Amino acid sequence: MVHFSRIAYGGWRDCCLLSNGRVELVATASVGPRLIRFGLVGRENEFKEVEADLGQTGGAAWRLYGGHRLWHAPEHPWRTYVPDNEPVAADPLPDGVRLTQPVEAETGIQKEVVIRLPPAEARAEIRHRLYNRSLWPLDLAPWALSVMAPGGVAILPHAPRGDWPAQLLPTHTMTLWAFTDMGDPRWTWGARYVFLKQDAAQPRPQKIGLQATPGWLGYWRAGHLFVKTFDHRPGAAYPDLGSSVEIFTNASFLELETLGPTVRVEAGGCVEHIEQWHLFDEVPPIPDDDAADAVIGPRLRSSTRPTADPS
Repeated sequence: MVHFSRIAYGGWRDCCLLSNGRVELVATASVGPRLIRFGLVGRENEFKEVEADLGQTGGAAWRLYGGHRLWHAPEHPWRTYVPDNEPVAADPLPDGVRLTQPVEAETGIQKEVVIRLPPAEARAEIRHRLYNRSLWPLDLAPWALSVMAPGGVAILPHAPRGDWPAQLLPTHTMTLWAFTDMGDPRWTWGARYVFLKQDAAQPRPQKIGLQATPGWLGYWRAGHLFVKTFDHRPGAAYPDLGSSVEIFTNASFLELETLGPTVRVEAGGCVEHIEQWHLFDEVPPIPDDDAADAVIGPRLRSSTRPTADPS
């Protein structure tokens, strides 16, 4: 059974607590939509919480807050950073909650996040929706970003490997930003995976995008493994030179980001992007390709997806 209640959290008076006995999730209703906490019941938050932003509401400045948020790509200095500092509608569901933001006056876009927990399992389903409430079509991609607690390592899988000359054509792309330094010691470039450590002693930001055809990315920290799975659509036009996943880090946090394809959303239309969250406990460190193969694959195969419900 999934329990729902309205609580105060992090200085905000109005938040939604969901729990199924294994994991608990807190979403803010005072601002957002933001999923500010996700973790095993009674254990530490897997997400970063930005102390200076907790409990803040209103105003014209965009705040990081921490936790998980919904954006629309491509990134733009004013369109992307429309503040989410106002209350959202929070409608309880039998197994979760629906969070609906007011229409962004600057963009004509309305954000909605539907959260569901399956009974007694360390998983969650997060449906991200962007509605076009303007009078003309918009080209955009849904973009789901999780700000992870510091001190862990992100793991991104490459497309399945092959041998030359049996496989002559390229399999996928990797996107670099102007500030990406491939020689930075936080990177580990494996044959089958890319690893990126979050390190408080390394202030320079790092970021890459990947055409992640396996449809997942993960974050290991202090014996916990958080994995987001999603549907990568072969042949679809993804933003940022074909990126369906991106990772970003600085001295304070690391972000796990998934993106949907870029689509034209007609006036009155909607686009949806779904993530499945999996949380595993007592997971050994994952320093290299062989460890990732041994640790992550078997756990994902044993963790079935929640039942899809379009409501």
